[in-house]
Amino acid sequence: MFLPDKVIIADDHPLFRQALLETLKERMRQTQWIEAETVDNLETALQAHQDADLLLLDLNIPGAHGFNTLIHVRQHYPQIPVVVVSAYEDRDTITRAMEYGASGFIPKSTDVNSIFAAINEVLAGQIWTPESFSQAPTEDSKSEVAERIASLTQQQYRILLMFAEGLLNKQIAYDLCVSEATIKAHATAIFRKLNVRNRTQAVIVLNQLDLSEGEFSNELSS
Repeated sequence: MFLPDKVIIADDHPLFRQALLETLKERMRQTQWIEAETVDNLETALQAHQDADLLLLDLNIPGAHGFNTLIHVRQHYPQIPVVVVSAYEDRDTITRAMEYGASGFIPKSTDVNSIFAAINEVLAGQIWTPESFSQAPTEDSKSEVAERIASLTQQQYRILLMFAEGLLNKQIAYDLCVSEATIKAHATAIFRKLNVRNRTQAVIVLNQLDLSEGEFSNELSS
């Protein structure tokens, strides 16, 4: 059994996150746990801890747009395996997550022993999905959209997320401590990579990878 030195957990539900952490810490006492509650927190954690052994990722943390965070992490931090931990547990969501590079998918309804087993399998280089999951081919693959999103640099991706929030170029420039001209240059590059003409179309592309409405499960209780 491989015991990780460092694990990042990105989840904005404090009760679930703390319950999961308390349980895992009992079995992984030497592991350093880095917590993130938003996409910005996660990006900061990833930049500071690029030697992390694992990322446990909730697809719905604030600032996320469906599978885009997973795609971005796999593109820019390929050395860190990602296990999606989600309240969504329908087949389509699990299939998409695995297609976009997740090493595992743990529904939040999963019992603690299975969560621990899943983490161990992924740390050992294996893939883990729920026993009830059977992957079927999807006719409407969005791999082309995923590739376009993945082609963005970290700064371009961050700016795209800010476009989605409705921020103006002037506001984005202020927040990122750069000139408005720099933001416009990034915008031009983003539009080119996404094969769109304007902000609205860029945000539409971003939203194409949003999660579908599915059945939610109860969250883990302590």
